[in-house]
Amino acid sequence: MSTLEKDFKNKVAEELMKTGEFKNPFRVPHLIKIVINRGVGETRENSKAIDVSAKELAEITGQQPLIIKAKKAIAAFKLRKDLPIGLKVTLRGRRMYGFLLKFVNVCLPKIRDFRGVSTKSFDGRGNYNMGIREQLIFPEVDYEKIDRVRGMDITFVTSARNDKEARQLLQAFGVPFRKDG
Repeated sequence: MSTLEKDFKNKVAEELMKTGEFKNPFRVPHLIKIVINRGVGETRENSKAIDVSAKELAEITGQQPLIIKAKKAIAAFKLRKDLPIGLKVTLRGRRMYGFLLKFVNVCLPKIRDFRGVSTKSFDGRGNYNMGIREQLIFPEVDYEKIDRVRGMDITFVTSARNDKEARQLLQAFGVPFRKDG
């Protein structure tokens, strides 16, 4: 069991119970999974881009990514059916808590001019979405080995019923939100 997982069971759940909004300990929201997506549209011109990006995402998450293929051909986008266009990693359990701990304590402070994550990225059902512009914030990525700066989307899926509960949960995990809203 990771440090963050123990902290959640011992401290974070109790802290959220003390707010008075949760009368039952089973009603306290928890993190279900973290999904990391990366679009690799450049595979039309460079077939090796998906392999390089998959290897990089595997180093960052500690888990092999799933290759997402195009469902149908779209001529306007020069897209053929079954062409690999993206990668997806779903983290649960120990890897999820390990990634969250690394992301909050190591990666977010490396972002230039970082003032906190936006509070406007909740989806209304207790899930939080954010985009990362460059992979260089992760300590596993070697600057000399990257061929191109690529971003990714990170989704925190929680059991919270609304955005307020999800924000309380993520703040208890140490996610820094901006003060502006």
